[in-house]
Amino acid sequence: MENKKARESVIYQIYPPSFMDSNNDGWGDLNGIASRIPYLHQLGIDTIWLGPIYDSPMIDNGYDIRDYYQIDPKYGTMEQFESLLDQLHDIDMKLIMDLVINHTSDEHPWFQQSKSAKDNPYRDYYIWRPAKSDGTEPNNWRSFQSESAWTYDEQTDEYYLHLFDRKQPDLNWEHPPLRQEVYKMIRWWLDKGIDGFRLDAINMISKHPDLPDASEEDPHPIGQKLYKNGPRIHEFLQELHRETFAHYPHILTIGEAPSLTMEQVLEYTLPERKELNMVLAMDMMRIGKDPHDPWDSADWSVLQLKESVSKWYEHVFARGEYGVYLSTHDHPRMIPDVIGHNEHNMTAAKLVGTFLHLIPGVPLVYQGEELGLRNTTYDRIEDYRDQGTIHYYNEAIQEGKSSQEVLSGIHKRSRDGSRSPMPWDGNRENFGFSPSATTTPWIPFPAKENLTHLSVTEQEEQRGSVLSYYRHLIAMRKQFPIMSHGSFTMLLKDHPEVFAFIREWQGQRWLILLNFADIEAEIDWTQEYRVFPTSMVKILGNYPHNAHPPHLEEEHHIDDLQYLRPYEVLIYRM
Repeated sequence: MENKKARESVIYQIYPPSFMDSNNDGWGDLNGIASRIPYLHQLGIDTIWLGPIYDSPMIDNGYDIRDYYQIDPKYGTMEQFESLLDQLHDIDMKLIMDLVINHTSDEHPWFQQSKSAKDNPYRDYYIWRPAKSDGTEPNNWRSFQSESAWTYDEQTDEYYLHLFDRKQPDLNWEHPPLRQEVYKMIRWWLDKGIDGFRLDAINMISKHPDLPDASEEDPHPIGQKLYKNGPRIHEFLQELHRETFAHYPHILTIGEAPSLTMEQVLEYTLPERKELNMVLAMDMMRIGKDPHDPWDSADWSVLQLKESVSKWYEHVFARGEYGVYLSTHDHPRMIPDVIGHNEHNMTAAKLVGTFLHLIPGVPLVYQGEELGLRNTTYDRIEDYRDQGTIHYYNEAIQEGKSSQEVLSGIHKRSRDGSRSPMPWDGNRENFGFSPSATTTPWIPFPAKENLTHLSVTEQEEQRGSVLSYYRHLIAMRKQFPIMSHGSFTMLLKDHPEVFAFIREWQGQRWLILLNFADIEAEIDWTQEYRVFPTSMVKILGNYPHNAHPPHLEEEHHIDDLQYLRPYEVLIYRM
């Protein structure tokens, strides 16, 4: 996709199991998504990132692919997918698919062949190694499940590598026939007319060729410095582009590539390098998380947000492209994970949306974010579905920790916190997620009293709802190129609560003020030496009396802006 157009996108992530169930099995599906196209269209997004819907045992909800060429029956049929794609294209909405090519399911026919014998032609499609001389695993790498990244196979007396669950063996990108199989499959999907891919864990496909032991002092999980951004990663991506993407010039490719330096971001995204259109800026979602313990929290601050946004803008914005997001199916929602849980939740949700759409980068909205959904917590481990969460709980209980203590960490860090179903109708028992009110969803909803007023039907009747605010933000982004292309100047760099900046584009200047605190924040402008105009016109705020539409414009002077209320947003045209 041409860079200018990519930068103007607003991408909406659908997590298929939790979006909309059409056939009363409690599991979201393609027909359910199709039934909500009017909602997506009214929201104003132009690109859908669709989570994996390929045939899968669902150990990791589809990120463990058993057959790249088949739709999993839980989601529907290929005919239903093609119909969905046609319906989206009819209203000029694009669809990019989630694609996992770092690993497959252990039930994939390639792996079944690979494990059958050492001399099988598919053996080298995966990464096999014998034990060390002392009988231990080939190296000390740990998986993202916090266990060994190696699983022993008795049949061939060797171990296979899996950076994720043991039922998700890693593909061996060093093997040319494997790469050609992957390229063939990608072309098959692109020939169907899809608009691109979000490439899962793409910077992990090149491992250190010697697979050496890692330092025990490495961040969690141990070994990642030896398999992220490996020695052949750019060779592989350029070949991937040459063999596939280059033949479909209007598609969008987004790489999930954690742990990148800014120089590496440019290597992945500079157009002349012919690798990917953009990568995801993941460090904002990691603020507040302990890098050495995925189940523990760390202090976070607005200053960390400022550092992240400034870094990406200064090093990447004018040259490469990147997407910004604050929650996904893999990470807790920002409310209450960072914002907190208090009477200002709806105001804070609008602040989060404003931040996402006004900072430089392409915004990715995760389903339910536009409703202000909070992180879901469950009081029983039996209500959690994520394998990593369950594994951690069982291991921690065995170590002697109390259930309450372990669940406390799970409440903050589990991936299931963002995976509860979309609440469509606040007046129905299962919030309209399934046609029948008696259908039990695959994962529970949070407590009803915490969700009714957050549903789509409830918010569509409220002029000042979070949903209406998001619709307005997205409409503004389409109307004002300054939000996509404008330069970025940070103000009040050392202020501990207020995130203030200027966007400027072709003679327009906007001042954006965001108070990330749950208390009133005072602003002292004396350290800002730039000249402000004698008056500014307010075009957006998130408190009821100063909210949109923009025809309620008011003139203000910089001296009027001495205080911001809890989680207040103010945007001015200067």
